[in-house]
Amino acid sequence: MKAFLRTARLLLGDLASSLLFLILFYITHSAVLSVCLGALLGVAQIAIQLGRRMPIDVMEWLSLLLVIASGTATVLTDDPRFVLFKASAIYAIVGVVMLKSGWMNRYLPSIARTVASDIATCVGFAWAGLMFISAILNAYLAVNADLATWAMSMTIFGIVSKIVLSIGGFAAIRLTTHFRVRALPADKREALLISTGWRAAGRVEQ
Repeated sequence: MKAFLRTARLLLGDLASSLLFLILFYITHSAVLSVCLGALLGVAQIAIQLGRRMPIDVMEWLSLLLVIASGTATVLTDDPRFVLFKASAIYAIVGVVMLKSGWMNRYLPSIARTVASDIATCVGFAWAGLMFISAILNAYLAVNADLATWAMSMTIFGIVSKIVLSIGGFAAIRLTTHFRVRALPADKREALLISTGWRAAGRVEQ
């Protein structure tokens, strides 16, 4: 869950600067002004974290770099689609990171790591697949759709797809853990619950 929240925060941060660009572009019709203020938001997001002495991930620095690079390309070519492609780059990079087998395991409860790590690996691959699909869809819309269609489509798809996969992945891991623990012989089940600290809470036995 922590990994998902960190990824969601990064993607929402990316969406914030992109949406600010879109709003300003529609209002002012000035690519230069919109790009500059969108990039300024990206810089401000990093500055706030530095001011709060919060750790900044490599991906967040990369996102800022992409804001500046895509903004510069937009100004030089007067083509706002370069800003939209930034989201595809972020999605693709996050997808590559999520291809690492078992990346979700470290964020699971100990009992789930013990009996359902294979399911967690499959869920992790599903997240990677969603990131790649999002990157392709975003790039397609950036090339073939207008800004309003891009904004509406990516917002709806992004929210719905992530909610569905979050609920589905959580349910798959939880139910697999429950049924596999229940299938164990009584003595092994008892030992597992005690060793993982869940016996006293009684959460799996319900």
